[in-house]
Amino acid sequence: MSLTGTPFFLTSIALLIVAFVLPFALWSRIAGPPVLRGLGRLAMLVFAQFTAITVVFVAVNNANNLYDTWDDLLGTGSHIEAARDLGPDGMGGRQVKDEPKELQKFRPADDPVVGPGVQMTDLSGKISGVSGEVYVWLPPQYNEPAYKDKKFPVVEVLPGYPGSSKSWLGSLDAGKQLQPLMQSGEIKPFIIVAPRTNVLTNADTGCVNIPGKVNADSWLTVDVRQMVIDNFRAGDQPDSWALAGYSAGAHCAAKLALSHPDRYRAAVAMSGYNDPAIEKDSLAGKDPKLRTESNPMHILKTANANGKPPRLALYVSGAVGDGYEAGIGLKQLAKKPTTVTVTKISSGAGGHATSVWRNQVPEISRWLGQQLTP
Repeated sequence: MSLTGTPFFLTSIALLIVAFVLPFALWSRIAGPPVLRGLGRLAMLVFAQFTAITVVFVAVNNANNLYDTWDDLLGTGSHIEAARDLGPDGMGGRQVKDEPKELQKFRPADDPVVGPGVQMTDLSGKISGVSGEVYVWLPPQYNEPAYKDKKFPVVEVLPGYPGSSKSWLGSLDAGKQLQPLMQSGEIKPFIIVAPRTNVLTNADTGCVNIPGKVNADSWLTVDVRQMVIDNFRAGDQPDSWALAGYSAGAHCAAKLALSHPDRYRAAVAMSGYNDPAIEKDSLAGKDPKLRTESNPMHILKTANANGKPPRLALYVSGAVGDGYEAGIGLKQLAKKPTTVTVTKISSGAGGHATSVWRNQVPEISRWLGQQLTP
């Protein structure tokens, strides 16, 4: 039975009811010596506590899409097939244009929480050596006859840590919110791509490449990106691509876009941070060299010092102490053609929570529509 969704939640509630009724029905009926009766009653109490905790966990997990599968929760799954040294560009000496097309079979999403019309596929990254599911949401215009020959911009969305690949389409209701706004023309249409980011056991990759361990950067910016271009009417130029993330995903969005302005034109970071060490499980934060090199401020400083400020638009939102200062730091460094828009979120808006990020989806999507072209 799946860890997420209604069936397991209802099963956990049924077990909780059983655990609540059992002591009333059997407390005085347990036979045997005092020690045996005591152990029986203790077992019922422990069972009741366990089921109560399970119901709370399942409710929180379903609401926030933290863990997709039992393997994710228990740390027993593997999504790394290889992690060779791919060099500074993350390509390992290969060129995407020389690779055969990554044609995939798509199927309807296996969890109704993501809403109607979402497709998914299982991708094995040829460059990165990472494998995982990728969800794709197409805008309402995609299948209209008037758009049959038109390409669409793409926004690659990243969750926090731990986080599910379907969190943006599930907990944040991105597709459900944007469908009517795109139909009415209030927001320009774009494709949403939601790849797996939780690819290592009990660790946040920090979206970096670490030879011998994981090539998370190349998974997101090369393999996933090219797969979408090969399978959909998606623009293949930087002007057509953006990243958006919250929490740890916000750090990744800013870091990846600044690192690859040849692949992305814009990025949204909600309630993020610049220093990866803020996330205690971040592999990048635990390595002094990677900690510096993957800090968006360091990346931007280096580009400026080399006389190559990236042609990139950043949108950073956050409350004081939760992402706002990270945005101000980047804004102070920005030199044309780099632009940084910082939005301050009220400290009373709801804290570091999905409800805060869900409410920002229309606003950031309007902004993204202004930055991207097909």
